[in-house]
Amino acid sequence: MNDTKPKLNQIEKLKQLTFLDNFLGFRFLLKWLFICSIVGALSGTASAWFLMALNWATNFREQHVWIIAFLPLAGMLIIFLYEKLNKEASRGNNLIIEEIHQPKKKISFWMAPLIFIGTVATHLFGGSAGREGSAVQMGAALADETNSWLKLKKRDRRILLMCGVSAGFASLFGTPLAATLFALEVFLIGTIIYEAILPCLLAAVIAYWVCNLWDPGHSHYIIQNIPDLNVLNILIAVLAGILFGLTGRLFANTTHYISSCFKQYIPNMYAQPVIGACMVICFLLIWGDTQYIGLGLDTIENAFHIQQPYYGFIIKILLTAITLGAGFKGGEVTPLFFIGATLGSALSGILPLPIDLLSGMGFVAVFTAAANTPLACILMGIELFGASSAVYIAISCVVAYLFSGHNGIYGSQKIGSAKHPFWIRQSGKNLSTFN
Repeated sequence: MNDTKPKLNQIEKLKQLTFLDNFLGFRFLLKWLFICSIVGALSGTASAWFLMALNWATNFREQHVWIIAFLPLAGMLIIFLYEKLNKEASRGNNLIIEEIHQPKKKISFWMAPLIFIGTVATHLFGGSAGREGSAVQMGAALADETNSWLKLKKRDRRILLMCGVSAGFASLFGTPLAATLFALEVFLIGTIIYEAILPCLLAAVIAYWVCNLWDPGHSHYIIQNIPDLNVLNILIAVLAGILFGLTGRLFANTTHYISSCFKQYIPNMYAQPVIGACMVICFLLIWGDTQYIGLGLDTIENAFHIQQPYYGFIIKILLTAITLGAGFKGGEVTPLFFIGATLGSALSGILPLPIDLLSGMGFVAVFTAAANTPLACILMGIELFGASSAVYIAISCVVAYLFSGHNGIYGSQKIGSAKHPFWIRQSGKNLSTFN
């Protein structure tokens, strides 16, 4: 009898803890459901307006090509607005990642309208840039603005910023599951903070739903030809993943290098976009084709059906690096989609896999390599292309992640878990933790 009493007491304690856990979990759910409803509604609406504005800008530019001549003036205007209204906001995604790591001060609300105007102007006048960075910055800025009256604690504010990232990403690309993991992966390489998974998922789903209510239109891609999985096809997928990983690494390094060259050799901040714009305009005059500027969504779609030239992805890397390095605004992700899809399409001429499958693999794998977010990109591939291509998508993304190194397009990323133990032995660096 004496032995059974302690056991009964332990069981009762466990029951009490289980009830307390359930209560706290329910309270956590209600709290973040309320907060994420606000963040999701704001981000979803902002992304919808942003997508509609980008569609208008793209259509107007294609119908009035002469407007590209004013790209230098547009660049000067973007720099002027950031200098006068909020210079720190020009640091974009890196500022958000740093605030998630070590919260210091509120992200200015000006980040949202500035990146909106700057990105639309970049696309209207012919720059080569993306849109993901813009949506993420709008989402994070709007999320942090809600904290002005929510008054969340330091750790909750970190989660709130991650919710803004997931909401912006989900509403822009129409991939809420990938957006959830992107927000959890992007700031700390190799590590996922699971306590933020519910808030990020709620924010992503709500933002995605709200954005669809505005019906801005999301891009859709189809992979129809999925070969049987065998040893040869697995090896080909691995080889393709290596090439995609090296390409993503090339994009990140080229973008950082050209940006540093502009800052080092052209100290006048207003001269930087003028010179960068002139370089883009000169290319267009010589090349005589506008498919490599703007978002390039038509070229991405064509890559799934028509084999693209081997040099297409290189041109896009250079034009995007010049555009962003010179101070124009926009994201890197859609150019990475362009680079990956056209490279995969070109590789279909030498690798015995279907063109649509290789284009889809490159679409997400090059993004994986540059952003260091393999799980998010695998889910994105499944959400965009369907589950039938999941194994090939996963192989290419994971291999690309391994071969991209420990740097990427976001300079403020920290390493939570190295990609391989050899890096730890060679670098001797301490890995970051989320405290």
